Amino acid sequence: MNIKIILSWFLISFAAATHAGISVAAGRWQVVFDESDASLRLDNSVLKLSMEGRLAFESEGKAWRVAEARDAARERLSLVNPQGTVLGYVSFRGDGDRLSMELYHRAGANFFPGKLLFDGTVSMRKDSFACRTIPVPGEQILNFADGAGDSSLNDSIFAREEDLALRFFSPETSVYTIGGGKYRVSLEADIDDPALATIVVEGAPRYYASRWAPGYHPIDRRRCPKAPTGWMSWNIYFDKAGSAENLAEARIGAKYLKPFGLEFWSIESWQDNSLWLPVRKFHNLDLSYYKPQFPEGMKKLADDIRQLGFRPGLWMPLYGTGDKAFHDAHRDLFLHDAAGNPIDCWNGTYMLDTTNPDALVLLRRLTRTASREWGYEFFKFDGMANTPRKFERPEIRACFRNPSDPNWFDGSVKALREGIGDDRVMLGCMGDFTGTEAQYLDASRLGSDVVGCYLGVGTNYNPLGSSRWAQMPVKWANILHQAECTFTQIFVNNLMFYTDPDTLMVGYTLEKNEAEVMATIVGLPGQLMFSGDKLGTLQYDRMKMIQQVLPVADIHPQNLYPYAASSMMPIWNLSVTRPFGKWRVVALFNFTDAPRSFDVAMESVGLDSEKAYTAFEFWNGSWEGVIKGGIGCEIPMRTVRLFALWEAADHPQFVGDDRHLTQGAVEINGLKWDENAKTYTLNVKAIGGFPFTYFVRIPEGYEFKGASASKGGTADASIRKDGLLAVTVSSPSSQDVAVRLQF
Repeated sequence: MNIKIILSWFLISFAAATHAGISVAAGRWQVVFDESDASLRLDNSVLKLSMEGRLAFESEGKAWRVAEARDAARERLSLVNPQGTVLGYVSFRGDGDRLSMELYHRAGANFFPGKLLFDGTVSMRKDSFACRTIPVPGEQILNFADGAGDSSLNDSIFAREEDLALRFFSPETSVYTIGGGKYRVSLEADIDDPALATIVVEGAPRYYASRWAPGYHPIDRRRCPKAPTGWMSWNIYFDKAGSAENLAEARIGAKYLKPFGLEFWSIESWQDNSLWLPVRKFHNLDLSYYKPQFPEGMKKLADDIRQLGFRPGLWMPLYGTGDKAFHDAHRDLFLHDAAGNPIDCWNGTYMLDTTNPDALVLLRRLTRTASREWGYEFFKFDGMANTPRKFERPEIRACFRNPSDPNWFDGSVKALREGIGDDRVMLGCMGDFTGTEAQYLDASRLGSDVVGCYLGVGTNYNPLGSSRWAQMPVKWANILHQAECTFTQIFVNNLMFYTDPDTLMVGYTLEKNEAEVMATIVGLPGQLMFSGDKLGTLQYDRMKMIQQVLPVADIHPQNLYPYAASSMMPIWNLSVTRPFGKWRVVALFNFTDAPRSFDVAMESVGLDSEKAYTAFEFWNGSWEGVIKGGIGCEIPMRTVRLFALWEAADHPQFVGDDRHLTQGAVEINGLKWDENAKTYTLNVKAIGGFPFTYFVRIPEGYEFKGASASKGGTADASIRKDGLLAVTVSSPSSQDVAVRLQF
């Protein structure tokens, strides 16, 4: 063989061997490093996760090489200084789905400062989003997102359909969305401090299910693609809303709320003997209805609601009944103590035995009739907290037909789902995300009613008996309860199910600022929204508050861990991402009874302290100007301030509106500046017959010349005293309207 060919073959083989890199198994991760370009690839074939990028090391402003080992310890990397000397190492340690990259000095007097940097891409699931899974002590901010939610606060990626998290633990972490399930990730470790010298990449399968939610099941978005919205009577009518009252309210709702996306109309307290509390007296298990208030029956009412454009809903507390005749005729279905006395619960004087298969047959039959024959499409099953608590007591469990049945509760919830069908929306009152029953729910009521009841001093007339129950109006304490419940459970909203903080009440028993607090608690996190006021009593300023929460935006939590109710975090931070822009909506709550000062750094809400942002406050419609570094203000007692923050542009730009509290997430399709034509176009979703105003900042050097609107819409524009351009858009029908502003 020609000596030149032999020599060439030898040199190529030597080079290939020199740069072949290393391949190390560390737990379920395969680590592959190539010294030629310092590329690092991490693969977890079990979880189907992969990362690839480059490793770099910097010390005192100088770049070092990250290289293969120069000795027999081949499963680590070397840190090589500019002079070619190995002075440190990077080792890989795997424990299942957890991989650690540990940085340390070479033995001897070789101590030096420096940072190891990984910059690369991650391939995750297409339904995933960037988030935060690592809590820190003393947090004051709840984070939410509609869209990508990119933020300097993120440390993880979560795939909701698989309940799979990819978590990054490092002193400095950056996670940003590329799209299509891919992310740009930067991680950093510091060799100076042992506490900061490790980068950890952890795949976390069953992230929710293995921690807090054993029944984790992603929302069925074919059945329930968005947070349900609607109206229900109980918090304002108590048990006194029959067909006439519900339909009268629905006619008002059809005019003022349906155009904004209100979907369901839900009927409460319809059962026979339901004129007065307590619920345990109602006839809950035979579908008999209270004829004086529902003279034409429940099917006719459902049909009438549907004629008005709403989907009918029904409240059903099905774990017991107050009907003695029904109990006596079906005694085997109910629980009795050793002496044969009936056991009661919140839902009934007679408590259903959910370990009896015949009881489950009854639940399926009742709910199937209400769903398929009557035509109801939304079901609110009450008493899921009170009844299970009693079931858990040993003396009650001993009375079950099958005391050892582990499905004594979730089996009943499954039966309810089977009865109504897979195409109906199901809400459980205090359905627990910590229980296995959660897999059957679309929504869950978080806490108590937002109104209270008390035993009055007089006796109300009741043809079926007497009662001293009376209803109290919603109070500030009820709003605080809504906030507390939201803190504890919002981290499962729009993932497992939609959280329901109970009805939004904006009537005149509340001050305007208190009603704004409640609307922000309900709407900003993207929770289920049911209105609960007598709509005919609301003047337009209060009706508009309900409209400003509709439709509910597609908002998910970014802090994927629970908080204690006592935290009462005062700062809520929503990140919105659209093809036409990214912005923040930051709510500052003063939950106290005294004024409170806020000084919120931009970094704390995931923004850049060196950049300037426009600041528009939603509830007052006030222009705070262009700010930098942070938000500072004093907020009165029991008040929220809601700021829209956009990065300041050097041309006219949208800064906020009075249409929706997300400031663009549901009401704007596009924003575009044309530098050549000096035009700014707002593509808005107009609501027929309802004008709303959009605000545009005009920087120095630009002069407003005129406004026009497409498709028969109108755009009335004027410059406010504070310099903002206010553009009021009207349309004869609900449609997309392009508003063109000329400068």
